[in-house]
Parts: sequence; structure tokens; C-alpha cells
Amino acid sequence: MTTPRSPRTPAPTVRLIATDLDGTLLRDDKSLSERTVAALAAAEQAGIEVFFVTGRPARWMDVVSDHVHGHGLAICANGAAVVDLHAGGTFVEVRPLERSAAMDVVVALRAAAPGTSFAVELTTGIHYEPHYPPFHLDPGATVATAEKLLFEEAPGAAAPVLKLLAKHPDLDPDVFLAVAREAAGDRASFTRSGPSALIEISGLGVSKASTLARCCAERGITADEVAAFGDMPNDIEMLSWAGRSYAMGEAHPDVIAAASGRTVGNNDDGVAVVVEQLVAEALRAADTTAPQG
Repeated sequence: MTTPRSPRTPAPTVRLIATDLDGTLLRDDKSLSERTVAALAAAEQAGIEVFFVTGRPARWMDVVSDHVHGHGLAICANGAAVVDLHAGGTFVEVRPLERSAAMDVVVALRAAAPGTSFAVELTTGIHYEPHYPPFHLDPGATVATAEKLLFEEAPGAAAPVLKLLAKHPDLDPDVFLAVAREAAGDRASFTRSGPSALIEISGLGVSKASTLARCCAERGITADEVAAFGDMPNDIEMLSWAGRSYAMGEAHPDVIAAASGRTVGNNDDGVAVVVEQLVAEALRAADTTAPQG
């Protein structure tokens, strides 16, 4: 069941669907249901572009790479990168976090939230501090202090920084996010996407929303022609920007407040439920504008 906003005038036909992955399009076991795969294909067939917009790095996009049609693009790392999934995740655009700004954030958070540990996500892979939870999917990571990872010789030392990750062992996740924004919000953009006190830090002004807006502008698509889906705070700006937006059934309360509509949960194919409706709407609109004769 969905509960979309009821505007006074008919909403423009959706031309682009932007969807988060984890907790949104993907089920909890990280799979795509047959219904979801079919809905995405139907959307593309109806002329609606689909963008995957995620906090994931490009190297973790295999789960959806076979289901991106047409343009083949995806927005990764919370807007820090646009990648071509048809070309194996090749970077098309990078909006980096400057290393000096990243170091300023490290210093500020160490003072504001003692016990914080850090990881550095580069275009070439991730590296992390000794006390940071290890990434089992990235066995080639370098383990060193943030200072060494950002400024000394290490694998990928010359590569752009996509995200700085900050983990606290004890703080409430929303409290940690608020503390981080207060401590260094003038140096970078802060958000979170998981249940633990793990903050994702991008370049100032970089978000899912800002990069999606750039991609839409290149296509002549307005915000009113976009439908977006999400479940966590890193989706809030995107949901607020899109003309139609849907919070998942188990979404964070702030996400529900930001969205104009709500759908069922990710394990119940909440995105597919709405996409099927959008496709039907697009087909009806095409029928009414088709030349008669």
C-alpha cells in the first residue's frame, strides 16, 4: 500500500526513477526479487530512466549491474561518483573530498567524540585505522592511522578521496551525526546510512541529491519529473528534492517526514509496488497524447 501526496493539480509524468539500494530496492538478503527486476525493466521499456543512487562504492555494484538499462549509469558513494555499470563501474565523474578537509574533520571529531576511528574510501579502494571494523569484502586494504592514509605513501595515495568514514563504538547514531555536524559541518557534508554510529563524510555540498540534480539537468529532466525512494538519512536530501518521493515501510523517522509518500518495506517489494503504478501512469499518458487516426 502506498500513501502518496495528493496535489491540487495533476503531477507531471515521471521521467526518471532514483532509488537507493540497501534497505530500499534490495531485500535484506541483498537480493533483487523477480518482481523488482520486472518492474525496473518495464520502467525502462516505458521510457522512464532508472538511476541507482547509493552509498555503496562502485566495486559493490555487481548486485544490480545486470539490471541497469539504457544509459548504464549509477550514482555511488552518496553522490561522490557517477559510474558506468555497462563498463564495469568505470568512473564518469568524481566529486572528491579534499584531503586537507578530510584531515580537518579527523582532528575535529577526535576532539568532539573521543574513541572515533576512521576509514578512507578512495576511487581505488578502502583503507582504515587499526580500531576500525575491518571490511571483509576488501582484503587488500591498508591499515594505518588516518594521517598516514591521507598524507603518506600508501596504496592509492594519489587517488581521489570519495568518502571519509567515522565509527564510534558507543554513541547513539543520530547523536554522533549531530555532534559531527556541529564540530566540522563547515568543512564537509555528513550523513549516515546504517543502524550503527557510522558516519559517511563527503565533500562540502556533495550528496545524493546534488549529484542526481546534475544528472537530471544534463537530460533536461526537472525535479517534478523524478520519483525517488529511500530509507535512511543519506536519502533525505534526495527525497526532499524529488517531485515524488517514497519512504520505505521501515524507514528512519526523519526520512518518513521528508518524503511526500510512503510504500511498504523492502522485503515486500515496496519500490516495485510504486514503479508498477508509475509505469501504468506513463503508458496512460502516452495513449492520451498519441495521434489519433
